[in-house]
Amino acid sequence: MLGSLSISGFRGIDQLTIPRLGQVTLIVGKNGVGKTTVLEALSVYASRGRLRALREILARRDEWIHLSSGRGGDKEIPALDQLYYQGENTRTSICVGPAHDGPAFEMQYIDDFSAIPTDVAESIFDATDADEPRVLRVAFGTVERFYVGHDIDQLRVCKGQRSETFGNPVKCRLIGPQMISNHHLARLWDQVVRENLEDLAFGALRLVYGDEVERAPVMIGDNGRSVGRRAVVKLRHRALPVPLRSLGDGTTRILSMVLALADCRNGILLVDEAENGIHYSLHERLWTMIFRTAHEHNVQVLATTHSKDCINGFAGAALASSDFDANFVRIGRRNGELRAVEYSKEQLEVAAEQNIEVR
Repeated sequence: MLGSLSISGFRGIDQLTIPRLGQVTLIVGKNGVGKTTVLEALSVYASRGRLRALREILARRDEWIHLSSGRGGDKEIPALDQLYYQGENTRTSICVGPAHDGPAFEMQYIDDFSAIPTDVAESIFDATDADEPRVLRVAFGTVERFYVGHDIDQLRVCKGQRSETFGNPVKCRLIGPQMISNHHLARLWDQVVRENLEDLAFGALRLVYGDEVERAPVMIGDNGRSVGRRAVVKLRHRALPVPLRSLGDGTTRILSMVLALADCRNGILLVDEAENGIHYSLHERLWTMIFRTAHEHNVQVLATTHSKDCINGFAGAALASSDFDANFVRIGRRNGELRAVEYSKEQLEVAAEQNIEVR
């Protein structure tokens, strides 16, 4: 697990260091300060810099550029340059990794070709007619890759490089603030069934409906049908199972978070705006379930929120057990510099009791 985090040159973050990450870390801060960006940076780190992960991040925010071939072959491609910090001091390199010891992910465009190994540089000029080819360096730890091309969908690995790989990516899922699709919910469910973890889904639903839920949800339907697969739930006083989505966004949200936790064994779960759709009375019990499941399945969880109810629930669950490695971090700007401030469990408890604003 990552014990700390350093991000530089990524999106709206010039430089940010979070000195300590817990097994479960909750991040707060004003809109636009970079909470979601922290989660995206971690997803890139977990992927070990795979180009597919970069493409998915850009597509999620609709960051496309329009290319015209002049022969009717217009297309939209992910705008890779959007990943670089473009503030007052524009950066041309990205670095994400532990703040202290450990390998980091790096990405930068190369202007100085003397920094490229000779055999790689020769292959670059052999592969393109451009006088000044655009070369992208992607590295994880001591292993690096050089790509040539002007957009992410046309990047080609330069020849003449060593055969080392970046190593296996860490399993990582990002749950956004929007409702999960039936397709993605079905994929999570299939993984839970393969590992015989249906009781987790049963427990998630009982957080909301208690004994009214008779058993774990099931997926019905066929991927070949227009409606696709969908989850249904058997309630005690209903003759027929009811669609999960008819039980409300909060129920679907809680179930998707718990299923994603189970799917991220030995990996990382990222949750953006964790409070979305969830009633204030459920937060502490939900966080208790998240802490326990993360501990049992060796998952590191990082979540963001704007909600005081979510923060109070997090604090209550963290204080209830000394076994939970929980951390609360507020990020904000001071004198133009982005900083992270850590709050202890005890400080959170005092803030909740005295209604002190920590967001």
